[in-house]
Amino acid sequence: MFAPVEILTLDLPGIPKVRSGKVREVFDLGGYGILFVATDRLSAFDVILPDPIPHKGRVLNALSIFWFRHLRGALPALGLGDHFVTEDFDLFPDMLQPFARELAGRAMLVRRAVPLPVECVVRGYLAGSGWKEYRERGSVCGHRLPAGLRLGDRLPAPIFTPATKAEGGAHDENIDFDGCVRHLGGDAALATRLRDASLAIYRAGAEYAAARGILIADTKFEFGTDAASGELLLIDECLTPDSSRFWPAAEYAPGTSPPSFDKQFVRDYLETLDWNKTPPAPKLPPEIIARTSEKYLQAYQKITGRTLPDGAGKF
Repeated sequence: MFAPVEILTLDLPGIPKVRSGKVREVFDLGGYGILFVATDRLSAFDVILPDPIPHKGRVLNALSIFWFRHLRGALPALGLGDHFVTEDFDLFPDMLQPFARELAGRAMLVRRAVPLPVECVVRGYLAGSGWKEYRERGSVCGHRLPAGLRLGDRLPAPIFTPATKAEGGAHDENIDFDGCVRHLGGDAALATRLRDASLAIYRAGAEYAAARGILIADTKFEFGTDAASGELLLIDECLTPDSSRFWPAAEYAPGTSPPSFDKQFVRDYLETLDWNKTPPAPKLPPEIIARTSEKYLQAYQKITGRTLPDGAGKF
């Protein structure tokens, strides 16, 4: 076991890095597949902040692993697999053994996949960009909604509201179902599969979380195809505080934006600053960092019923 370390950036000498995302570092392990490493970076408004959030990367890694395992029995009925292989460091290839301290608790081996060019967003409640669009148009991504809804209201049924995957620091853009089809090269059947799978996974996750005191207001899934077999896979992260809005059920009150277990807390703080939401991002005060870390840990503990592991090995 290793004492946790905070990581903003990570290189593994001798191991090629595929990409460095907003949070994850992705490495190519050749025949062993791909290594996902969740750092302690936090992005807000598509800008990476300069301060690490203690424990954040390990929470994201552990919670995704929890959900991949929890959902694994249900995915085949949806015509899906997932990309998760293992987080057990003892099963990692020898080339990674010198980096045990850096990877402890924040890394997973995954199947090699080709990501699809859309983000699959599901909304169960009215918040964020969905709330903004509803106020302007009375609809969200082509879904006409009842009049008179308030911020935070539960929707009559969850809706599929896909988005583009922006590159180079640009903002993702909400699109309707027809736009999703276009981004998938005109493959309406694939878009339908993604929509139906996203809604089913959201419902399963939301039901499980609600029984443990957390409302999943909305979430984002990513899918890809297995590089060898072409199987459709659930990839990236799954139902984490970075990809979702987690609200405490006990404090939920329609008409307001509830306090959250996710990075909305940081977004709310940044909204009070004179910052134009472009790089460089401002530094966070120590109390904001500490409270954000606490929120991520609380989310993990509430959903899993466990304390976050400290080091390498099985969760």
